[in-house]
Amino acid sequence: MERCSLLERGRQAIERKFKRGQVRISFDIDDTLACQPEHAAAEDSRLPTFVHRWLGEPLRSGTRELIRDLRRQGCSIWIYTSSGRTPAYIRRWLMLYGIRVDGVVNSDRHQHILAQNGLEHSPSKLPSAFDIDLHVDDSEGVRLEGVDHGFRVVVVCPKDRNWAQKVKDAAVDVQARLAWQQPHRYEMPVRQRSQVLAS
Repeated sequence: MERCSLLERGRQAIERKFKRGQVRISFDIDDTLACQPEHAAAEDSRLPTFVHRWLGEPLRSGTRELIRDLRRQGCSIWIYTSSGRTPAYIRRWLMLYGIRVDGVVNSDRHQHILAQNGLEHSPSKLPSAFDIDLHVDDSEGVRLEGVDHGFRVVVVCPKDRNWAQKVKDAAVDVQARLAWQQPHRYEMPVRQRSQVLAS
């Protein structure tokens, strides 16, 4: 009985994966999108500083443009944090900067899905459980968990000024791999398509 329900859940996950056409990219918050002022500059905002202090945290400079570029490439944007921030708080915080996200995974949702799947020795994050194709994090430990549990992670240091390009390059790589592995689901990234046509 237990084995049957596990197989059924696996079948359903595979069906969901094949029905979904967009590449999903998730971002960690602490030291990835919300950095200390001494580590990274913050995005400009039209709202007064006290409003941001009350409603949210500073957002890392370059985030708005990065999210816009990823959406143009056909990516779905998610937040995956091991913090207890509520999805409502996270969505409101990002909306202050004009950023909309398609999904939020916080510590509660993470624990719920792990318990539902009976995972005992689970990683701190498991993006593959939410059909996330690429996770962006500042933690080398999360990258190592990705190697062990089969999910892709790009690590960006809080002080890295070239972090957005690193994410864009990783997104193009993931899109290209998925387009090659599952051509019925994904198109080749725009940048690579133009390179192929030019040659």
